[in-house]
Amino acid sequence: MTGEIIIVPRYSNVNGPLVFLAGPIQGALEWQDKAIEILRKNAPDLHIASPRRKEEYEGEFTKEMYYEQVDWETHYLNRAAEDGCIMFWLAEEYTHICSRAYAQTSRFELAKWTTKKLYEERIKIAVGIDEGFSGARYIRYELSKRADEIPILGSLENTCLKTIEMIYNN
Repeated sequence: MTGEIIIVPRYSNVNGPLVFLAGPIQGALEWQDKAIEILRKNAPDLHIASPRRKEEYEGEFTKEMYYEQVDWETHYLNRAAEDGCIMFWLAEEYTHICSRAYAQTSRFELAKWTTKKLYEERIKIAVGIDEGFSGARYIRYELSKRADEIPILGSLENTCLKTIEMIYNN
C-alpha cells in the first residue's frame, strides 16, 4: 500500500501511521518536497501531512484562510501524535520578512508538543535543525536538558530516517 500525501486544505481519513511535517514555511525554502521524497523512498506506506500549500494565491492571506490553515494543522498534528510522528525540520531562514519573527509558529509548536510529550510518552517527535537556524543552540540545549528522549539531528535526510525508525521500531 502506498501512503497518502495530504496537503492543506484537503482532509483525508487515513489508517496507519502519519508524519506531520512541522517547521517554517514563510521565509524558508520549500524543504517539504524533499522531506516527502526521502520519506516515500524509505517508507512508501507512510501517510504524510504537509502544511505548505501547493496552490499559489494572489493578494492577502485572508482571515478565513488563516483559520483554515490553523485548524488543518491542529487536526493533523493531533493525528500524528496518536499514530505516527511529528517531524520538525527547523530550516535556515532564506528570505527575511520584516513584519514577522522567523519560524514563530514553529517555535511555539515545538514548545507545545515537547511539553505534551512530557505528559504523554507515546507521542513521537523528531527534531532536525538546519546549520544556520537562528536560536539553534538554545533549542538544542533546552531539548537535551528537558526532553532528552527527543532526538535532535543535523540534516533533513537524517531527520526523515529517524522519524521512520521511531515509527516502526518503537
